[in-house]
Amino acid sequence: MNPTLAWTEARIRARVRELGPWFHNMELGGVRTAPEHFLGDYPNVKWQRFAPALPLDLSGLSVLDIGCNAGFYSLEMKRRGAARVLGIDSDPDYLAQARFAAEVSGLAVEYRQLSVYDVGALRERFDIVLFIGVLYHLRHPLLALDLIHAHVARDLLVFQSMQRGSAAAHDPGADHDFTETEIFDDSAWPRLHFVEHSYAHDPTNWWVPNRACSEAMLRSAGFIIERHPEDEVFICRRVARDAGEWGAVYPARGEER
Repeated sequence: MNPTLAWTEARIRARVRELGPWFHNMELGGVRTAPEHFLGDYPNVKWQRFAPALPLDLSGLSVLDIGCNAGFYSLEMKRRGAARVLGIDSDPDYLAQARFAAEVSGLAVEYRQLSVYDVGALRERFDIVLFIGVLYHLRHPLLALDLIHAHVARDLLVFQSMQRGSAAAHDPGADHDFTETEIFDDSAWPRLHFVEHSYAHDPTNWWVPNRACSEAMLRSAGFIIERHPEDEVFICRRVARDAGEWGAVYPARGEER
């Protein structure tokens, strides 16, 4: 039996209210989950800006959605034919929303309660890893990127973070003399802004990078940026890191640490 047949609009509406509030605005059987979202039709408005940068046909590929929230991106990956989609999140309320959305949509997506810091427990690599809207909520963002590289990314990483400050790309150079201090006054220097208390009324916002910092962190963790289709989105490819240079990217050289 098609699982969507068991869900009338009235039942869906009641369950959406029961599982709320929602951060992902999705249409489930004609019912919107967050129609008054302060960002509009989010995350669909952002997805439409970078969706063309990803393959339309994901047949045979596996996808890991880290920090999946209510599962919007997980469902989009399954709609593109991904053989396996796994969404993980540390929040059980978001996972309840995601499982409900998948059931109503009739899409086979697996969800597990897991932190990004524990991705090594999966003991599996994925063809595509989504890391969307997570980094700025983490106290240890670079560690998270290192763990993704070390344990779960096989090829593509789709990265997105809220960004503030300069939107300029910036090459900080390989090294600078100890006395050269003015470089840090350049607004385009890679900066990770620390939020001690709260930002946008959200105490889980800890670090907000500028564009140059997002790019530098991705490179440092072992990812080559191939496309930048949207202001905050980077399509990256995983490469091996040189055994003697933890922070540098050297494609296909040395032993991976």
